[in-house]
Amino acid sequence: MPVSTFILSSSLALQLVSGAAPVATKSAPTKPAQTAKAFTPPLAVAEKLVGPALTEGHSYARLAELTDGIGPRLSGSEGAAAAVQWALRSFKADGVKAWTEPVKVPRWVRGEERGEVLASERTRGHPLFLLALGGSPPTAPEGLTAEVVEVTSLEALAALGDGVKGKIVFFNHTMSVAADYGRFAGLRGRGPALAAKAGAAGALVRSLATASLRTPHTGSTRFEDEGPRIPAASITTEDADLLHRQLEKGAVRVKLVLGCSELPDADSHNVVAEIRGREKPQEIVLISAHLDSWDVGTGAHDDGAGVVMVMEAARLIAKLPQAPRRTVRVVLYMNEENGLRGGRAYAEAHAAELSRHVAAMEMDAGGGRPVGVSLRAGAGGQELLKPWLSPLVALGAANFSAREAGGADISPLLPARVPFFGVEVDSSRYFDVHHTHADTLDKVDPQDLARSTAATAWVTYALAESPDTLVRPEAPAAPPGSAPVAAPQKASAGH
Repeated sequence: MPVSTFILSSSLALQLVSGAAPVATKSAPTKPAQTAKAFTPPLAVAEKLVGPALTEGHSYARLAELTDGIGPRLSGSEGAAAAVQWALRSFKADGVKAWTEPVKVPRWVRGEERGEVLASERTRGHPLFLLALGGSPPTAPEGLTAEVVEVTSLEALAALGDGVKGKIVFFNHTMSVAADYGRFAGLRGRGPALAAKAGAAGALVRSLATASLRTPHTGSTRFEDEGPRIPAASITTEDADLLHRQLEKGAVRVKLVLGCSELPDADSHNVVAEIRGREKPQEIVLISAHLDSWDVGTGAHDDGAGVVMVMEAARLIAKLPQAPRRTVRVVLYMNEENGLRGGRAYAEAHAAELSRHVAAMEMDAGGGRPVGVSLRAGAGGQELLKPWLSPLVALGAANFSAREAGGADISPLLPARVPFFGVEVDSSRYFDVHHTHADTLDKVDPQDLARSTAATAWVTYALAESPDTLVRPEAPAAPPGSAPVAAPQKASAGH
């Protein structure tokens, strides 16, 4: 595809550095920023970051390398290992120092998977289009056949008591928009384990989707180490509706065959790169994404788009005549999708310097256009960053989101009170293809990706160059667990 067919014009890039005032923010800070002195951001630098991000098409070309060249990248797979080497080569080509850090990751392998609604006196049989959930054990070789019982919440499951013994629990829900993901993700993440404790024989979960052409969405489910485990799969929204209609008329029996397996943990790596700060190299602005993907599709939106956004931000910042005041560090985490081992490994390996992490970002909500800037920081954060927003006006991102910044892989940094920031992207169609065979390069709009890459590069530079740093937020009241839920930013809602 010629570059001119998908990048923005240079005239628009020039508009972005015109110095126009940013649009009004959605909420005002409760206290003044750390310093009241007037500050004007270096717009000449904005031209060197925002302009090339919009006009060179480099982020989309790199995304094509990752998705078409490497393909699926589930932790422990050959694809994941190839992606680590690809990232190292790419950083080297960009002139950015990079290295790997070891991570021990789970190695779950998808096998045969099929299902059917068995024929009855009322109806002929129907095939089920399904995907095993990551972490599911297999069925017996001959499969699992059982009656289905439908629930719409974890509370409804508990209320059934012994009524689920020996049955396949069908978790149905009403997700229709991206913001619903956080409401229903627990049905997939915790539902099968709770059903197993209640004596169920298996579990089916309606896909967490905002659109479907009979396309199932996979995802991770979690069983306790010493607890019971049952075969668990996601089914398409169409098949979920079919089951619901048939259950209204009487008993339904389903047969499942799942051949998945759990192999011993595998050796893998996070990829870390950095641009050393010129004045305060000990202070770190962390930008990140996760390099792994599910084994279906090629992970273009989840999270190839985030990977190339932060890599491109580093490439462009490294090309500046002068490095920013603080160190910019990039981390491409391994194992976000089915374990968060990479995020935890980074926090443990760098525990001694987390007090010097002055800001952290995780891009993991797809390759949509930028719509704003998010923060999780102490008082005065918006006022500190507001003067830097003018280059984002023409991108439509010069405002602050009402949602807090966050991310699954950076959630282990919460106890260290690391301030979070983010470029919020339009995720309204993200869950159309999330965790499916359809998460491929063609679903990412090149101009939207370029715009969000430009915003990521500029906001990263702003926090690395600003005379002052964000005030550290209060520590969480309780251990953060996997991550705070803040849909539609998928990373904040879990895997």
